[in-house]
Amino acid sequence: MNRLPRHLAPRTLRGRLSLVALTTAALLMTVLTVAFNTVMDRHLRHQADDQLRNRAAAVATTIDTSGPRARVLETVNDHLLDANAWIYAGTQLLEQPPATTADSTLTRAADRLAAQRKSACSTVDAQSPHAIRLCADLVGGRDGATVVTALDLGPYRSSADTLLLGSVILDAVMLACTYALTRLAVGRALRPVRTMTDQATQWSAVGSGERFGAEDQPAELARLGTSLDALLDRIRTVLRHEQQLTGELSHELRTPLTRIVVELDWWRTRPRSAAETHATHEVIAEAAQSMRTICDTLLNDAREGAQNTTTAVGVTPVAPVLRRLVEHLDAREQLKTVVDVPDQQLEAGVASALLERIVSPLLANAVRYAGSTVTVSARQLPGGVRIDVTDDGSGVPEDFLDELFQPGRRADSGDGHDGAGLGLPLARRLARAVGGEVFHDHGHTSGARFVVDLPAG
Repeated sequence: MNRLPRHLAPRTLRGRLSLVALTTAALLMTVLTVAFNTVMDRHLRHQADDQLRNRAAAVATTIDTSGPRARVLETVNDHLLDANAWIYAGTQLLEQPPATTADSTLTRAADRLAAQRKSACSTVDAQSPHAIRLCADLVGGRDGATVVTALDLGPYRSSADTLLLGSVILDAVMLACTYALTRLAVGRALRPVRTMTDQATQWSAVGSGERFGAEDQPAELARLGTSLDALLDRIRTVLRHEQQLTGELSHELRTPLTRIVVELDWWRTRPRSAAETHATHEVIAEAAQSMRTICDTLLNDAREGAQNTTTAVGVTPVAPVLRRLVEHLDAREQLKTVVDVPDQQLEAGVASALLERIVSPLLANAVRYAGSTVTVSARQLPGGVRIDVTDDGSGVPEDFLDELFQPGRRADSGDGHDGAGLGLPLARRLARAVGGEVFHDHGHTSGARFVVDLPAG
């Protein structure tokens, strides 16, 4: 079956299902209507034949077949019986209806039936507006007389036509009801799907944690709910990663941006010599390069995902990186920073930029909360490198240890600094991306100590 042209096909699923139901019902009703009217036509024809045989039996009572030759007996109201009957003795016509002639169409049809010498029926399209049914019946055996009776099929055909018209009207009403009820039923059946779609759209826009679940749902809706829940989980994960990346970029870029702003403010306060201007340019260029490195590191990590291997490629001497980080710390004048790396050849199996991004948040925290001294040390471990960042501050509050590495959490939001609580989670995530780890040393009581374990170079 050819498909409907695209511009004629319904655009909605409800319309398409309704059209399929209407087409199926139309085919079924057409078959049933044809079958019903065929059966009714045969039934009416059998009724006409039965009436003809009853009339022939009545006519047969006026025929005497006891002699050598059949003869017709005259009876009261004989004209009523002769109105539509032909009587034959063999093939010889004994009597015919007064309204017919010997060469009329009906008489010739009756002659043909009588010549067969058996019970038979046929339909003749005579001059009457309707067809005429003729039936022949034997009286007194094959050697007796033959009675042929006729019946106008007009009333029967009229009944058949009335039945056909009624069937067509009923089919039209049934098809209209089928289409309307199908649209109504499909609309009600699809209402939960529409509701779930609207809810999924709202939840996905805000990264909501609400889900449909599969309980108390039909099997089809349960499967749809499960699929939508999985999709919402992925969308929420993507939104969370996007928010995390935005926060991390903001957190990491704050320091170099501050250096650029401070240098420019200092340079614009009064005229500067060429040497001072050159020094300012050097600081700004270094801060800009640091920002570029930060962006490249974080974006590469976000692009490659948790199983990133490209950032782990490379071997980096640990001591120079730690010294460079300490030199660029924005530390208080009375704060002492110590770099303790006994093995100057110590190497970590990560890129230099990644090592800086892992250690920088730990150093920034140590400088922020230290009392007087911050110590950065590194040593070789079997198969790896360990870096300790220690300060002599008040340490991490006991009730905050479980939330220490959760993004956006701070032990004291009113401590006077503008941190976003993203440094430690970022350091741990980057370390784990290359097979390392960042953790807090609970055994260190005089201040705080954070430990970085990285693969060896």
